[in-house]
Amino acid sequence: MTTLTLNKKYGITEKKKAELDALSNEVLIAQNEVEQLQAIVNSLTEKSNNLDSLLAVDMQNKNTALANKESLNQIIDNVFDVLINSKITFKGILKSDVKIKEVAQSIEVVINKLIYSAEVVNKLSNLVIRKKAQNPLISDELVTMVTNAGTSANNAVALTLTALNSVVASQTTTIESQGVMALEFLQAIRLFEFITGYVFEHQNEEEINSFINRLYDYKKEIINATSFSDEANLTSLIYLAYDNAVVKYNSTLRANKKASEQLNEAETRLSKATIKLNSLEAGLAAANAAALAS
Repeated sequence: MTTLTLNKKYGITEKKKAELDALSNEVLIAQNEVEQLQAIVNSLTEKSNNLDSLLAVDMQNKNTALANKESLNQIIDNVFDVLINSKITFKGILKSDVKIKEVAQSIEVVINKLIYSAEVVNKLSNLVIRKKAQNPLISDELVTMVTNAGTSANNAVALTLTALNSVVASQTTTIESQGVMALEFLQAIRLFEFITGYVFEHQNEEEINSFINRLYDYKKEIINATSFSDEANLTSLIYLAYDNAVVKYNSTLRANKKASEQLNEAETRLSKATIKLNSLEAGLAAANAAALAS
């Protein structure tokens, strides 16, 4: 073998070695990229899983807050109904009480007249009986009629007194009902104040009537309210809790979507890098085999 041939063969070997070294370096770079991308995918997968768990919790909290809000709205409806119905009933009882008093006064007038009439009839009856004893010519029918008239007058007084007693009993029941309905109405007001934070400055008829008249408008204001004052009350707290739950859920949802997008992008890059690495490793293996065969 000549020197020229040896130099030529040596040159080819060095060239192949350089090509193999270059391929090996590309494989190392590709392996490093795959490892980095795999670490990113692992991190984003963990982040996405954590956000999935947080999103499930936030969804449950939002649903619970919504259920609380709807329950509160139902309670407000019920309180409004109690306020309106108790007020209407209370007014009805007051009107009934006025009517009962008028009836009682009328019966009292009738009783006084009946008592006076009964006394007159009784005196007339006694007079006729005495005259009958003195004068047998006085008709027995007249005596009987006068006596019966006295009895009827006394019976009429007794019956009217019974009617008056019934009226008094009705008035007593009405008074008791007034107390019950007034208590129910005041309790409904206290409950309404506790729920909404609305406070009656003066618990008088004028303010209560004004409040009742605009009750449903006030309810609409509560239901459609987007913000509440700093004064703590049940409505503002529950509505604020729901608003915060919605904000928290939406924030977690956005973060979760962003993490999913990042994870998908990283997985795509990892897939491409893995394909490239596999190709480079296959090329390096083929080059090594060719070098050994030559």
